[in-house]
Amino acid sequence: MNDPITIRRLYGRRSGHKLRVGQAELVEKLLPQISVPEEGPLSAQLLFGDDRPLHFEIGFGSGEHLGYRADMLPDHGFIGAEPFINGVVGGLIQVRDKHLTNVRLHMGDALDVLERLPDASLRFVYLLHPDPWPKARHAKRRMVNHGPLDLIAAKLQPDGEFRLGTDDPVYCRWSMMIMHQREDFRWIVEKASDFLTRPGGWPETRYEAKARRKGHEVWYFRYQRV
Repeated sequence: MNDPITIRRLYGRRSGHKLRVGQAELVEKLLPQISVPEEGPLSAQLLFGDDRPLHFEIGFGSGEHLGYRADMLPDHGFIGAEPFINGVVGGLIQVRDKHLTNVRLHMGDALDVLERLPDASLRFVYLLHPDPWPKARHAKRRMVNHGPLDLIAAKLQPDGEFRLGTDDPVYCRWSMMIMHQREDFRWIVEKASDFLTRPGGWPETRYEAKARRKGHEVWYFRYQRV
């Protein structure tokens, strides 16, 4: 029988470089002000004080995409979940430097937050360059699997959008295979080259730029909830 804790863990390490004084201060002072509550049901009203459209980013890395989108859509609410402390610091820097009031962060498992949101409450869900878990025996840990996708589908509004980006060829093929099996998502694509072109409103992150410097191709997928 599979260990449910092992299956639930869909990310790798949590720690990284030691935080500088200013970074540690952000974690100590700013993070508590904009953290998602640890327990209880969640909603736009509870998080932002009104019924604004909600966006959710799974593993926001250094926060460039989250900060860009939140700055572009100030009347929308953005929730970001990231288990990696240095990534959380990146998100906090985005909030501080862009003076964002429409962002809430969770340092931990994205699924713990998703589960507490109302069904059909999200306008967008973003999954950009997730841990590919490249070994076949770890495939069940990938976020693009039917368990997490069932939850994402439940939380997206009808016609809501799931955006996926990866530079890992194994993850790209795996994702296409899994998403093709789903009847609750429609691939938003008009021509074969569409998934090679970054859509409008989708900024290049430093992770993506690093992948390109290494000569990696990057693939962009947009799926509509049906």
